[in-house]
Amino acid sequence: MKKIRIDIVSDVVCPWCIIGYKRLERALTTLEAEVEADIQWHPFELNPAMGSEGQNLREHLAEKYGTTTEASIAARETLTNLGKEVGFEFNFNDNTRIYNTRKAHQLLMWAQSEGKQFDLELALFHTYFTQGKDISDVDVLIECATKMGLDSDVVASVLNDSSWADAVASTEQQWLEAGINAVPAIIINRKHLISGAQTTELLISAIKQISQTETSE
Repeated sequence: MKKIRIDIVSDVVCPWCIIGYKRLERALTTLEAEVEADIQWHPFELNPAMGSEGQNLREHLAEKYGTTTEASIAARETLTNLGKEVGFEFNFNDNTRIYNTRKAHQLLMWAQSEGKQFDLELALFHTYFTQGKDISDVDVLIECATKMGLDSDVVASVLNDSSWADAVASTEQQWLEAGINAVPAIIINRKHLISGAQTTELLISAIKQISQTETSE
């Protein structure tokens, strides 16, 4: 069995990031007899200047991209259907808000050292997109973390520690300098970039081709 490393640069308020991951998950399931993957998540903030109160998602899309109401409704319907195809539930509505994710990424970066990053990343996608919770809220993040068996006092300390915020910003800058300016970005064996939420079929083909010619470093 070939071993590969997969780095995923993403934001937990990015719907295409969870769709892209779920497609990757399906690809790896298809190839489970051939390939063993070590997956690492890395931070990217779509809206690093977002205020603590967040913003109505439809208003945000209109301001940032010029998205019309009709286009916004169509987009969330498309995303909802794509989510169903890969087993993920989106619950968009007119009151859905988008939030700052710096503290969420602080938590995820720390959780890696605790062996909980992978599960926590998926839990945060669920908390935001399925449950509609504010993942910039410290109490929400602590609740998610404690469900993973992490100590609430330690988590609170991490979330209030500016050095973790600085570490997130530094890591994000490194990815920007490496040419990653949109997410999801999937990097296989540290050198093969797959941008965007590609199809499961494409991912299967790419992983097979890469795994047949090299192994992770």
